[in-house]
Amino acid sequence: MSKGKNQHVVKHADGWAVKGAGNSKATKVIRTQQEAIDVAEQIAKNQQSDTKVHGRDGKIRAGNSYGNDPHPPKDKK
Repeated sequence: MSKGKNQHVVKHADGWAVKGAGNSKATKVIRTQQEAIDVAEQIAKNQQSDTKVHGRDGKIRAGNSYGNDPHPPKDKK
């Protein structure tokens, strides 16, 4: 289970926003999606939570876990 709030990268009128799960206000609004992803990843790493990257349509298109994932991927090497 995650310790902190999952960080969502969502479209915003002024660019892209980083929002903690359940928050109504953005933590930070940034011009590009990549910059917003970088900020969200730093916050998620600090909080041992997840990132959820939303596309322009609002649907989640990517994400990463930086916490204690109960179902980590298996190494296929």
